Amino acid sequence: MTTSVERRRFLKSMAAAGLILPGMSLVNGASAANEKLDLGEPQSFSFDALIKRAEAMAKSPYEPPVAPDPEIVGKIDYDIHGKLHYKREFSPYADGSGTYPLTFFHLGMYFAKPVHMHLVDGGKSREVVYTPDYFDMPEDSIARKLSENSGFAGFRLHENVERDDWKTQDWAAFLGASYFRAIGDEGQYGLSARGIVVNTATSQPEEFPDFREFYIEPAKSANAPVTVYALLDGPSITGAYRFYLTRGEGVTMDVEKHLFLRKDIERLGIAPLTSMFWYSEQNKSFRFDWRPEVHDSDGLELWTGNGERIWRQLNNPEVIRTSAFGDKNPRGFGLMQRDREVSHYLDGVRYHRRPSLWVEPLGAWEDGAVQLVEIPTDDEIHDNIGAFWVPNAPAKAGNSYQFRYRLYWQAHNPFPMDKLAHVTATRMGRGGNPGTVRPKDELKFSVEFEGEILGTLAYGEFPEVIVSTSRGEIVRTKIEPIMDTRIWRAAFDLKVEGTEPVDLRMYLRRGDAPLSETWMYQHLPGLRGQTRE
Repeated sequence: MTTSVERRRFLKSMAAAGLILPGMSLVNGASAANEKLDLGEPQSFSFDALIKRAEAMAKSPYEPPVAPDPEIVGKIDYDIHGKLHYKREFSPYADGSGTYPLTFFHLGMYFAKPVHMHLVDGGKSREVVYTPDYFDMPEDSIARKLSENSGFAGFRLHENVERDDWKTQDWAAFLGASYFRAIGDEGQYGLSARGIVVNTATSQPEEFPDFREFYIEPAKSANAPVTVYALLDGPSITGAYRFYLTRGEGVTMDVEKHLFLRKDIERLGIAPLTSMFWYSEQNKSFRFDWRPEVHDSDGLELWTGNGERIWRQLNNPEVIRTSAFGDKNPRGFGLMQRDREVSHYLDGVRYHRRPSLWVEPLGAWEDGAVQLVEIPTDDEIHDNIGAFWVPNAPAKAGNSYQFRYRLYWQAHNPFPMDKLAHVTATRMGRGGNPGTVRPKDELKFSVEFEGEILGTLAYGEFPEVIVSTSRGEIVRTKIEPIMDTRIWRAAFDLKVEGTEPVDLRMYLRRGDAPLSETWMYQHLPGLRGQTRE
């Protein structure tokens, strides 16, 4: 059998001799788009077969992926990896046989597990065989010593091949464990999604199952989706995934997953989102940095099965905190970046353009909870926020699950609250009134609301503030319009002792009808800077 290098040399010699014409198929199932690639033999492929593979794997002991040539991969550090660039002339579908060309990520110290890439056409798949020839790399790079067919670390989708800048612009990427992300409608990457969450913030060590194989079917037009199939494997779980990725207003992904459990799982997170929140205006005072705010997302938004809209402002706690929002058949949830004022960030990395990510369940999800995990961080380089759906029923070995949902990567919620005011800011300060002795055991919360419905209030009419606390006492509640704006400010003082968390809840009401979404916040009295010294 010829090696991949020998096969390429043979094909190049054929082309040089004029025996291969432009657009001519080289081997069965390979289009001109792939004529420069080393491809494995055609294999039958279907999503049903992939599901059966995942189910069969769950009945066998887990075999972790092993990095090829670990002594080499382990030396491909951040700087070396940054100099490994996939050559665009080897991009599948760059000839127009698909709308969105692909490029692949190289293995390295931080992405050491091999992922095998396959191209799908007409019910057949062919593996893309790795060779260093695909990458621009320095002559002395240790990556040149990596073995043939070592696999890749991941892949990304580039913009429409008809665009002049497609070679430098991409819109979705799958890289590392089961992580993936996409740009929003403001052209910026930010938070990530994951294929699954296993035992995040539990008594058990967290597991990070891997997408071991990808099967990619191109979009035939700009309006058609790219179809990506993935095989997931981990110590406690296996899975088969199908993604329909559509490039439109931002990016939309339809996800179908079939999961099979090898072992009991303490916390099984469905449709997981992961983001970064360091600080915002309500807790800037004790974060030592020159920028006004630093975060990829500033809140968790919920649309419950009974129709309530909720905004939960994010925190950066001093210990790991998990909050659960019980529900049945939720209409959606997401980690959102609502604050889009560039002056609120003053940073070249464009936090004001980071996408929000909304999950729309497709089909019945029954009983469970959206769980929010907030992890302490002292820098913006760490993703410290997680949100995902957790079914109520215990996740036991032998269980199987099927979920479908749609992910919207865009600036704003795809289902806006036309008939409710929304929260635009959460602020904190000293309790009491100006010009008086300020009580040391009170903290003032100021929440700003904006929405067209507030403009329907008659002159002199004020909304009713409905506010509650899990402990302590609410005093001095008031609401007022902020002059020369369309914003209403609802404020109250919280009088509380001790350091245990306080769950706050508030909304605006006119008569029996809500005027706003529900604002929720977990106040942490023990957190430095959140109480007056």
